[in-house]
Amino acid sequence: MSNQSEQVQPAKHRRGIYLLPNLFTTAALFGGFYAIVAAMSGRFTDAAIAVFIAMVLDGLDGRVARMTNTQSAFGAEYDSLSDMVSFGLAPALVMYQWSLVDLHTLGWFGGKASWLVAFFYAASAALRLARFNTKIGVADKRYFQGLPSPTAAAVMMGTVWVAPQFQLSGTTLMFPALVITVLTGALMVSNVAYYSFKDFDLRKRVPFFAVLLVLGIFVLIALWPSIVLYSLFVTYTLSGPALSVWRRWRKRWRNRAGAESRSEES
Repeated sequence: MSNQSEQVQPAKHRRGIYLLPNLFTTAALFGGFYAIVAAMSGRFTDAAIAVFIAMVLDGLDGRVARMTNTQSAFGAEYDSLSDMVSFGLAPALVMYQWSLVDLHTLGWFGGKASWLVAFFYAASAALRLARFNTKIGVADKRYFQGLPSPTAAAVMMGTVWVAPQFQLSGTTLMFPALVITVLTGALMVSNVAYYSFKDFDLRKRVPFFAVLLVLGIFVLIALWPSIVLYSLFVTYTLSGPALSVWRRWRKRWRNRAGAESRSEES
């Protein structure tokens, strides 16, 4: 019989998942889950630190997958679900338990606003992740569209982490906490561009001063981890709107300069 008469066996689907990158994703998911449990027990500092640890682990899982060539569709979906828990639900619930719940003292409207604001943040994180997943390979890799959910979570949890060091409680900061929750949620679903640092090549030569700068940042983080990390993430959060304003100003200036040059020529 000829080879043409032989039946072609269907390709078998590979079973199983890559263990190494998914271990990091699971650890990040555990950090978000632990933050929720800690907040329910009133251990808000532990909850905030757990979310920051989840951020570090979330940044490692993708890099480990690329370094070991273990990327998969399963890993991408699992990572997205983990991000929703760690950077969507956990910050919203921790902030609610720490501060927003005290809005109940303002009456019926305050009670409704407290959990609706927390839900707005969680829903914004879900929408931000869904939009990011649908634009992979299409959007400009140099910029994020909207505030990344880990950064939004860092601003939320940084507030919880830093406040006790200045003798401030969640009850005292319930209105600032309300504003921070709304603004970070709105920035996640906005069209504000944020620099992604994905085109930053660590293999290039840099001035010796850059090494000293990085060393100085590490020293400051070791001395005042909550304050330094909070300041860095707040600065990055504000950089997006500042960049948008600068781009609009530059565009108007160029249009005005072009109009003046054309009028002079005429």
